[in-house]
Amino acid sequence: DLRKSITKQLRQEGQVPAIVYGKGEKAKTISVDSVELLKTVRDEGRNAIISLNVEGDKPVQVMVHEYQSEPLKNELLHVDFYEVDLSEEMTVNVPVRVEGEVKGGIVQQPLYELQVKAKPSDIPEEITVEVSSLSIGDSISVDDLPTAANYEIMDEGITTVVTILAPESEVESTEEVDEDAEPELVGSKQEEANEE
Repeated sequence: DLRKSITKQLRQEGQVPAIVYGKGEKAKTISVDSVELLKTVRDEGRNAIISLNVEGDKPVQVMVHEYQSEPLKNELLHVDFYEVDLSEEMTVNVPVRVEGEVKGGIVQQPLYELQVKAKPSDIPEEITVEVSSLSIGDSISVDDLPTAANYEIMDEGITTVVTILAPESEVESTEEVDEDAEPELVGSKQEEANEE
């Protein structure tokens, strides 16, 4: 029952309204324990396979496909579970984590997620990019990432994942702007004209 009054009551009881759907399966509306779900996703990762025990039905293997949350109260409002076939490949977003430090350089990361195609049980929790060996001016693209036998990265090979910038160039450019900038007297001539 997805009426507003019912879903509000569920949330007050610590439950989250949810829907379970999958290929060729009829969508089911359910509710799950909010704390338990948040703990599972935090411990296992966003792409974790969850065994969902639906009352009066057999357990199903699902992944969290999408969710809505209330940012101020930090509570879940609604969750979409996608029933997965463990033998079929699927495409999901996997977080990119940069590891290491670059001496004298600033690490710029334009890409925080990669699209990965894999069987549900082979989906990596994250893809790590090691930057310690890089120098200023170096960059890592998707083609530079190590390949894995059990998953395929679907993003274009030329897509930049990490770039190393020189810190001086940023400092110089801001100083140049500051030196050329003159104080502006906003509206002073207009005010004088209005006074006359």
